[in-house]
Amino acid sequence: MGVHLITGAGSGIGAVVADRLAARGEELWLLARDARRAAQLRERFPAAKTLVGDLDDPAKLSWAFGHQSLPVELDSLLHVAGVVELGTVAETPVKAWQHQLNVNAVAPAELTRLLLPSLRLARGHVVFVNSGAGLRADPTWGSYAASKFAVRALADALRQEEHANGVRVTSVYPGRTATPMQAKVHQQEGAEYDPERWIAPESVATAVLTALDLPRDAEITEITVRPGK
Repeated sequence: MGVHLITGAGSGIGAVVADRLAARGEELWLLARDARRAAQLRERFPAAKTLVGDLDDPAKLSWAFGHQSLPVELDSLLHVAGVVELGTVAETPVKAWQHQLNVNAVAPAELTRLLLPSLRLARGHVVFVNSGAGLRADPTWGSYAASKFAVRALADALRQEEHANGVRVTSVYPGRTATPMQAKVHQQEGAEYDPERWIAPESVATAVLTALDLPRDAEITEITVRPGK
């Protein structure tokens, strides 16, 4: 039975990954932004343990974890949580840049730093659910893409740094996926949202679990997932 820590388990891709790992009898640790959210996650995943830490304030994660128990050994750290705010460079305020960079890039870096001792003990796996915007920046996607380009750099550096410690690192780059975030994106774009047009979160979860389940003689470093319709 593996031990897995997941961010973003409350909805979308993260919820599906958590569901599938729970169904396999794996031990789940779920990160929540506050105590109320933690209680909601425990209600949905009764066997899971929760940690409280605000990804929008990564400087306080170390303090928050210092008052909580952490897994001694960790088989995977799954960075699935994310936020998006569309807007042109001319119109995007500093607050929107900072929010996306904090949640999407700086917090994953800090979480990884804090949990690396546990990952090294288990020869674990770090998975970053990135985005197609981590490979290409289109108009109005500048601030979000910048945060996802940063995650790509983080993953690439971490992979080389931790290879000798047996820690595997995978970046997953999904295209548009039918999640609450995608509904928000369509609202920001002023477009009608039809989830049937986009990737099901279950398909991205399958890609994540494929990377986790790969035998130890190999490592999937990057997975690009695009809508098949």
